[in-house]
Amino acid sequence: MEGKKYLGIDWGEKRIGLALADEETSLALPFKTVATLNEVLAVIKEEEIDEIIIGSPKKMSGEVANNPLWLNFVENLKEKSGKPVFFLDERLSSLAADALGGEKKEVAKRDEIAATIILQDYLDSNY
Repeated sequence: MEGKKYLGIDWGEKRIGLALADEETSLALPFKTVATLNEVLAVIKEEEIDEIIIGSPKKMSGEVANNPLWLNFVENLKEKSGKPVFFLDERLSSLAADALGGEKKEVAKRDEIAATIILQDYLDSNY
């Protein structure tokens, strides 16, 4: 039996960064940037994802940012994917992605790197 496959998500209103990992290596890698929930669902199916980890937007105070678009995305993701969805504080993932990502012009890569950081933090805290 193969180990679990994970999808990390850095959600944004314009772009959604994705990262992949598997249980065997426990190493998150940038995957791609998409724009819609349907594209995310296609990746879940194609890559045979078992668990989804999504960055939870919080204010620096720790209070959850109540973004109706994010909440709607998460509810639809849970319902349509049928996969377990876990949340991880994403407050500093974009800043860390900037530090690792080089040129700021490559915004798509920044989203993928942020998703990778979210997913790797989850893996590190659970293994």
